[in-house]
Amino acid sequence: MRIGEVQRLTGVSARSLRHYDAHGLLATARNSNGYRDFGEGTVEQVGRIKRLLAAGFSIDTIRHVLPCVNGDQVEMCPKVAALIRDELLDIDNAMADLTRKRDLVTSMITEQRLAK
Repeated sequence: MRIGEVQRLTGVSARSLRHYDAHGLLATARNSNGYRDFGEGTVEQVGRIKRLLAAGFSIDTIRHVLPCVNGDQVEMCPKVAALIRDELLDIDNAMADLTRKRDLVTSMITEQRLAK
């Protein structure tokens, strides 16, 4: 399958598909003309990548987690479980940081400490 067809079926840009391929997230071959040939299951694989990206996983983490994804299920080997726990901790830390910032801004507004 050519890149344009994968793009049409997944809604993912050709640039992103090339990026996923460059990072080893997709199984591709090269035709004699140098064009990428995406294999069977590419559309489903792109869907998995999109879900993992939407969850906040980095490309590096996805590279490690993706082989353990079977459909919508993740087989939780210890390495994958540790990576997912690390991602959850990063999300929790980011949320705590945003909450602190929001509280500070709210305090400034309610106490009118902002300089005019």
